[in-house]
Amino acid sequence: MNSNVFIGDTEFFPGIGKVQFEGPESDNPLAFKAYDRNRVVSGKSMDEHLRFAVCYWHSFCASGGDPFGPGTRQYKWADRPDLESRARARLDAAFEFFSKLGVPYWCFHDFDMAWEGVGVADSEKNLQTMVELAKERQAETGTHLLWGTANLFSHPRYMNGAATNPDFAILTRAAAQVKAAIDATVELGGHNYVFWGGREGYACLQNTDTKRELEHLAMFLAKARDYGRSIGFDGTFLIEPKPMEPMYHQYDFDAQTVIGFLREHGLAGDFKLNIEANHATLAGHTFAHDLRMAADAGMLGSIDANRGNPQNGWDTDQFPTDLYDAVHAMLVVLEAGGVAPGGLNFDAKVRRESTDPEDLFLAHIGGMDTFARGLVIAERVLADPRMQELRFGRYSSYDSGNGKRFENGELSLADLRDIAATNGEPRQVSARQELVENIINDHIATGT
Repeated sequence: MNSNVFIGDTEFFPGIGKVQFEGPESDNPLAFKAYDRNRVVSGKSMDEHLRFAVCYWHSFCASGGDPFGPGTRQYKWADRPDLESRARARLDAAFEFFSKLGVPYWCFHDFDMAWEGVGVADSEKNLQTMVELAKERQAETGTHLLWGTANLFSHPRYMNGAATNPDFAILTRAAAQVKAAIDATVELGGHNYVFWGGREGYACLQNTDTKRELEHLAMFLAKARDYGRSIGFDGTFLIEPKPMEPMYHQYDFDAQTVIGFLREHGLAGDFKLNIEANHATLAGHTFAHDLRMAADAGMLGSIDANRGNPQNGWDTDQFPTDLYDAVHAMLVVLEAGGVAPGGLNFDAKVRRESTDPEDLFLAHIGGMDTFARGLVIAERVLADPRMQELRFGRYSSYDSGNGKRFENGELSLADLRDIAATNGEPRQVSARQELVENIINDHIATGT
């Protein structure tokens, strides 16, 4: 393979060429076994279905540190003498990686790509500097921006929240960041803009006016939407549900919480949900559950493709390798008609013990293959007539007669009582859950 695929004047991943599809028989760890971007599944290519994106922050900013020790990874782009040269080198490394991996999209937080300055104007100037370079790199590589966002959680000023902060001065700083991040997203042709709640929540109910904070959050989102539309952003605004950390009580706990909030405040027309697998499981749901709730509401916008550690009640952001979860997720995505203009971004980080540059490729290749396999198997499951009967046949009593009249709103509570009295004790009907699970396992075992 040609290893001379790099951006700028430095190769940050030497010895690694363009990752190719080699099929299931390949033993090359730096090749796709299942992700054949042009393979047609349910009428569209894998590329069109999956719309993979690399996340800038975990892949190029995280060094492997944790609460018990410092980072373990040494980056060649981090040894530059000043913040700007480091940021430029990091961006070049990122686009080299995107190009070698062959991923079509990327996404970023403002101060992952740039660096925070002294005051609002200086920070805006720094971000604009990096946007101009990113625009050049996008043109050179053909990589597109899936979404942009602002980091409203890391800086100490946001310890009590950003849009929900009790101090108006801090809310205005958050607004300045969001304005600049929306400007950057539009200039880079971003398809979506994401609000990741971060610290939008509270720790102590007795010192918090929750009603006022939620009203402030709704107003903040509405003003951000209005600004985005005023400068020509016609993409989707996304909210990412997050259950329990860093704040003890997050306002955006899960998909249904966010759906209710958006509807209550008249935001549902412009906003959809960015569902993260690890957040769904921390909320006590499955990944597929939150996807389904968003899809049923017509608000499934995009996906953070990762997983958590089931033994650890924390957001571990591991790369997705669970085929069973991927199949169930893609069942929802296929039935929803896809997630475009959203996609599947890998909000995941290699483990602290994984320290070689090659590990970043291996992690993404594994995640992309996992969802490619999940897509193919999900198509086969949905085509199985037994699955259709087991799911929808259970509701056949609502397809005609009094059941249909109920769905149409034609029966009163008294009418329902009289029907029950006439019918007597209903017969018991098995849900046959074990059969459903066995059929899905059979399709998984058949392979791709």
